[in-house]
Amino acid sequence: MKVLVADDDLGSRLVAKAAVEQSGHECIVAADGTSAWELYRQHRPEVVVTDLMMPGIDGLDLCRSIRDAEDYAYTYLVLVTSKDSHADVIAGMEAGADDYVTKPLDPFTLHTRLLVAKRVTSLHSDLARYREALAEQARTDPLTKLYNRLKLAEDLEQLHQRSARYETDYCLAICDVDNFKSYNDIYGHQAGDAALQAVAASLAGGGRKSDGIYRFGGEEFLLLLPGQRLTGAETRLLRALESIRALNIAHSGNPSGTLTVCAGISAYVPGHRVSSERLLKEADMALYAAKNSGRNRVEIAPEVRHVIRS
Repeated sequence: MKVLVADDDLGSRLVAKAAVEQSGHECIVAADGTSAWELYRQHRPEVVVTDLMMPGIDGLDLCRSIRDAEDYAYTYLVLVTSKDSHADVIAGMEAGADDYVTKPLDPFTLHTRLLVAKRVTSLHSDLARYREALAEQARTDPLTKLYNRLKLAEDLEQLHQRSARYETDYCLAICDVDNFKSYNDIYGHQAGDAALQAVAASLAGGGRKSDGIYRFGGEEFLLLLPGQRLTGAETRLLRALESIRALNIAHSGNPSGTLTVCAGISAYVPGHRVSSERLLKEADMALYAAKNSGRNRVEIAPEVRHVIRS
């Protein structure tokens, strides 16, 4: 572990440093609370052993600052005090300390506290990994392994806010597998799932790393194209449709005899700085226009096409 020792008394610092290193841990030392806070921000140690009374930031304020700055990682805080009153102990715990020791510092006592600290921080580290994995799972479609609507909502909000702030463009497209209900009826749902997986892989493999690909629901997929102009987005979708046709997935219920998709595009561009909700609606309407025009094609929202032409 990495351990930060903060104490304005040189002798106490040396004793604590020796005890930490003899316990097999890396030690960083600070002579006051202010420098301890800077070292904490720089190194993010797993354990902080801090004196109660120090120049600058005292031990209680240091504990509070560390607790406020924590995210998923957990820092085990040990308060060192020459005072052994109940009030000091309670104040330390209320400030965020996990444990306390009294001066003069006993190396054996500190060693035992570090054993406990290692167990606690290891547990919190495991919990953080589990939380991260669960958060990722909650944002991933289990069938296609693409991101789902929850992740889309988060990413679209961030992209729209960033684009509005810096006046940058982005495009949004909704894709739909043509006549997918009849595909399931003819070939079965297991084959339908395999077809969706193939379409998802094709969409994900044909763009830039910055593009976002999401399963929008059922046989629908949504593409977020940051920094993309309308002409580039149209080219991207035409290529996607071609790559899906090239899969040659048989579909006797489709006029072409193979599985195809259609798409509708809208764009956040100069002259059309509208809300993300409106862009979604426009892309959806363009998708329906593509369906009504025979499917297996890309349609651009008329509101956007009009802006580009004007």
